Amino acid sequence: MASGQKQVESKRTPVYQEHLDLSYYLDQKGEKQPIKTWNDWEKRRSHILANMQTVMGELPHPEKPVPLDMKVLEETTIGSTKRFKISYHTDDPKQRVHAYLFVPQSATKQHPVPAVLCLHQTNSKIGKEEPSGIRGLPNLKYALELAKRGYVSLAPDYPSFGEYPYDFKAHPEYRSGTMKAIYDNMRSIDLLQSLDYVNRDKIGCIGHSLGGHNTMFTAAFDKRIKALVSSCGFTRFHKYYGGKLKGWTSDRYMPLINSRYQNDPDLVPFDFTEIVAGFAPRAFLACSPISDSNFEVSGVRDVIQIAKPIYELAGKEENLQAVYPKAGHDFPVETRETAYQFFDKHLK
Repeated sequence: MASGQKQVESKRTPVYQEHLDLSYYLDQKGEKQPIKTWNDWEKRRSHILANMQTVMGELPHPEKPVPLDMKVLEETTIGSTKRFKISYHTDDPKQRVHAYLFVPQSATKQHPVPAVLCLHQTNSKIGKEEPSGIRGLPNLKYALELAKRGYVSLAPDYPSFGEYPYDFKAHPEYRSGTMKAIYDNMRSIDLLQSLDYVNRDKIGCIGHSLGGHNTMFTAAFDKRIKALVSSCGFTRFHKYYGGKLKGWTSDRYMPLINSRYQNDPDLVPFDFTEIVAGFAPRAFLACSPISDSNFEVSGVRDVIQIAKPIYELAGKEENLQAVYPKAGHDFPVETRETAYQFFDKHLK
């Protein structure tokens, strides 16, 4: 990024050069002030969200959101669970998002239950079908498995995946596919909260790979997500393929990392250390296999260690957890069980 761009951005929001040091915030003069109180941290957190938006684009805040207008397209019974194929609007009254909604028998208007938004990995053809257990890898059917544990779960398509045709270049109102997905996910939470058999104060989010960081990016901006699990979803930018960030720069993600920030982690104005710390005091579990070739495990350990003092400041250090299974880029049975118990603890 050119120095002129840095100066323009810094007038709006302080730009931090040190994403591994969360012990301070920058005041209006750009001077470091130590973070001693939660209010101090909230200042830094507001800067983190603002800097994320310089890369992702601004989070939409429409005065009148497009009506969801949920429609049920199919209904299937799976044991004591109902699976509904549904469609709804997010930001465009001419386009509908398709998703699978799972409703366990225990979910009633008299006894509303927690709900989990379940986000799929990079799998262009099947999208939502994989976490729904219809097609794809058996280790990734977490929407179905959570429903069997008594959660309402919702598995939507990511823009351009599954039954969601989307041309990112035709929508300049979004600076990135990442922000488009964040807003879609927030509308999906609106949908979950509109269901009278869902406990609207007990919302979780889970995802693997693309779904893992999609979960994290959404939770950064939406505090309604009270507990979240990211499987194989991140590492700090300097340890992502040795700092080569090209994988983050497609239209589906954040093109500005390439065009403005030269794929250089030293120039990108945020990192996962800050994102994870920003979840505090909410419950976050990172599932990061030691042989994940996409997201290097030592970078995950760095993130957890650096975010820990912020959770301690919140008095909720137990809410930040990580597991490092002996596996590759996968979500093994034992790790999923850990994730589900994590949700049980924080949402039930």
